[in-house]
Amino acid sequence: MDAVQDEAAGKRARGLDRAFEILDFLRQKRQALKPNEIAAQIGAPRSSVYELVNLLLSNGILEFTGGEGRVYLGRKLYFLGAAYENHFDFTRECEAALEQLADETRETAQFCMLDGNKYTVVRMREGARPFRISTDVGQSVPIPWTASGRLLVAHLSDQDILNFIPPQDFRLPGGEWLEPQTFIAEVRQAEREGLFTFNSIVDSFTHCFAVPVRGEEGHAAATLCLVTPRDDGIANRDRYLDCLKKAAAGLEHAPARPRRG
Repeated sequence: MDAVQDEAAGKRARGLDRAFEILDFLRQKRQALKPNEIAAQIGAPRSSVYELVNLLLSNGILEFTGGEGRVYLGRKLYFLGAAYENHFDFTRECEAALEQLADETRETAQFCMLDGNKYTVVRMREGARPFRISTDVGQSVPIPWTASGRLLVAHLSDQDILNFIPPQDFRLPGGEWLEPQTFIAEVRQAEREGLFTFNSIVDSFTHCFAVPVRGEEGHAAATLCLVTPRDDGIANRDRYLDCLKKAAAGLEHAPARPRRG
């Protein structure tokens, strides 16, 4: 009997893992897809994907959109996210820090974290400039492409970094290859200095600044970043870093906690 129960529990756990894989895949794709397309691209049995998609549809976690049986993330996920934000003060502190940074510098300010083995912008406030410099919130980006990435993996050993980052992520957007040992050297530099700045790998016109927001363990749980026009960023380097460090220190003393009342 115990063996049967254990097997049933194992199947439920695998089903949950697969359901989250479907949701995360759609989040990364940013487009509605047919269940058979999802199954093919995540390498899952179509029967399992169809069963889970129907379950997620019935609970409002997925919705039909775009015709021909395509599905995408449902509005219930928005309400779940809104409930989380309403429960914790930290999101308000983060928004206030980004607004202050954007006002002080006129540049685009971002709050960034790891999502699995990828980098993502969690929150953003655009600067007061006539042209847009930003990354889409929630978009997954290879860690080596980013200034923040050097800080977010700095608590890992060299070998753990190589095990954590997919080898193909060292291929840069322009096709160039970033030597892993060069990346690790930059990680250690960022760790020593408590910051990292460079000319963006993704956008040839911008300069990126990142400082850590340290968690209870003492390593970078997140980063605060500025994305600036290259010439302006270099000219204002010290002032921008001072603004970032001050804002990050404020967030480190404002941990996520339930709101009262």
